[in-house]
Amino acid sequence: MEIMNNGVLDSLVNQTTSQEQRGVLVLKKALDAQTQAALSLIQGIPQPPSVSNLPPHLGQTVNTTA
Repeated sequence: MEIMNNGVLDSLVNQTTSQEQRGVLVLKKALDAQTQAALSLIQGIPQPPSVSNLPPHLGQTVNTTA
């Protein structure tokens, strides 16, 4: 006993596939927007000041005693 004919089943499969494709497309657009926002934040980070006037021995060791 067949409940649904093949035409209805094919229509439901196509509709589901179409909805999934739209969902993936929306997800891709959201990820692209987040990528652009992250890149703009990274580009907005100021450069650290130059340390050329510090002695060369600074920053070479870490004091591990308390």
